[in-house]
Amino acid sequence: MKKDDCIFCKLANGEIPTNALYEDDIVKVIFDLGPATRGHVLVIPKEHFDNVFSMDEKTAAHVFVVASRVAKALYAELGCDGMNILQNNGEIAGQTVFHFHMHIIPRYKDDAVNIKWTAGKLDDDFAHNLIEKLRDKI
Repeated sequence: MKKDDCIFCKLANGEIPTNALYEDDIVKVIFDLGPATRGHVLVIPKEHFDNVFSMDEKTAAHVFVVASRVAKALYAELGCDGMNILQNNGEIAGQTVFHFHMHIIPRYKDDAVNIKWTAGKLDDDFAHNLIEKLRDKI
């Protein structure tokens, strides 16, 4: 399903021209118009999914296979020092366009990108309780 008012549906399906790096029947990989670093691309499914919670497993698997291939190719070609592959779900998590997309961000020692968090401490009781609750749901 595609949404008529979704800009990423239009980008992924060719209604709006892009600098496409890769395309197949399921996804399109385009350069981010506001890149964090040189080579920053987005993997966008052609079907509309608001986020990972609404995406089917087949599409999700394909997105990550393509992301892995693209990341390896970018890494080899750009000579970057590392790579972030990230995806945000929900406004609180930093999602600003509500069409699932995965960022592939080449990282360089001299870049100013900050994708970090302050490490907390694992609560073992919480973890064990959650394991029991989710064991049969995954």
